[in-house]
Amino acid sequence: MNHARVRLYKEGNPDAGPVVYWMSRDQRAQDNWALIFADMLARDNKRPLVVVFHLLPSFSGAAIRHYRFMINGLRELQLRLNDLGISFFVSTGEKGLVSFLQKIKAGFLVTDFDPLRTKRFWKQETVKSLAIPVYEVDAHNIVPCWVASDKQEYGAYTLRPKIHRLLPVFLDPFPELEKQKFPFRLNEPPDWNLLSSVPLAPSAGPDIRHIHPGEKAAKKGLENFLENGLAEYEEKRNDPCEDGTSGFSPWLHFGHISAQRIALEILKQVPKIQGTDAFLEQLIIRRELADNFCYYNSMYDRFEGFPEWAKKTLNKHRNDEREYLYTEEEFENALTHDELWNAAQKEMVLTGKMHNYMRMYWAKKILEWTSSPEEALRIAIKLNDKYELDGRDPNGYTGCAWAIGGVHDRPWGERPVYGTIRFMNDRGAATKFNTKQYIRKVHNLDLLENTENKNP
Repeated sequence: MNHARVRLYKEGNPDAGPVVYWMSRDQRAQDNWALIFADMLARDNKRPLVVVFHLLPSFSGAAIRHYRFMINGLRELQLRLNDLGISFFVSTGEKGLVSFLQKIKAGFLVTDFDPLRTKRFWKQETVKSLAIPVYEVDAHNIVPCWVASDKQEYGAYTLRPKIHRLLPVFLDPFPELEKQKFPFRLNEPPDWNLLSSVPLAPSAGPDIRHIHPGEKAAKKGLENFLENGLAEYEEKRNDPCEDGTSGFSPWLHFGHISAQRIALEILKQVPKIQGTDAFLEQLIIRRELADNFCYYNSMYDRFEGFPEWAKKTLNKHRNDEREYLYTEEEFENALTHDELWNAAQKEMVLTGKMHNYMRMYWAKKILEWTSSPEEALRIAIKLNDKYELDGRDPNGYTGCAWAIGGVHDRPWGERPVYGTIRFMNDRGAATKFNTKQYIRKVHNLDLLENTENKNP
């Protein structure tokens, strides 16, 4: 593997025990550079390899639907790892991870890269009490975030050439993991009644039934997209009435599938399928731009993180009269005057996802109908993280910052409330797709859900 994907996070002296991969962002056994590096480290040092996942009782507004999706994916993961002779452990509690590492006398620790502030602080605090070597691997991006750029990029147009220049170096095939030569047995297998460990997680809408977690489901989703979706992606992706997107975002967020695997499989297609370039732009450039923003801008979820031109124009229009003002509860319960916005909110609550075009419209209207950009950003992030299956993700934070704060965008024509932030309205949406059909589509979903609840 390309060792530029790896960096020494903390120096130390190895203890006598196994190499441990602390899995967090990339929850998969296949196509996982962090697991591949940990495996290489274990073989080179003739030690067993152990994977541990630490479960927090609450995390940034994650709801029961997120925990259930994640835990069911981890249950499948355990079986895949065990087939490779790799023991899997789930730690809980404030000191559970460190206690586990100390108990088994871990020799080396390998961790996932994550650009989010909370995750980085958590990692720093965890390794403070460890005296062993700690390595960090970016298994989420094709080009490691710190290699792609050493600064916050202005937009896709500045990151794109850097990524394209490095793709030939990093878009390489994954080696197959072999069965472990030095197995390590744990006397404490995971107790999969883990939802009882997350009493603080809120309920958020119905259970998600249309998308299944885990590597097997993600692989099937990729096969289906290659066969039925990619050729029409460019034509249908911006129409919320169509099933024109890939649907990969929950699997990518929880690391059930690698973006690199998706790219490799798409690039295998000969002749080249129409829609390939448009899809790879979203999969690679836009995703890695979001990581770049969150990694190099610690205020990615705050007004202070907006570009100067956006802060200036929003401040100028801070006291503009709003035609409508809604509370957080009214937004959450889809009680605005706008049927299109209400449909988008209901779609997110019912299905755990919202079409990308509607996400932009949804967030911009929250800016228009709240008393300040700070309040708009807070509400947008809170609702996104509570209901979207891919919430608490760099893509979500970056999307909200783009819509409300002009991140990765440019000034547009000036108007009330928005200033020179890009404006969207229902009339503009109606020129792009059949908004009434979309509203009916979500209404039918709502009726179906209510019927199923009455007749379980």
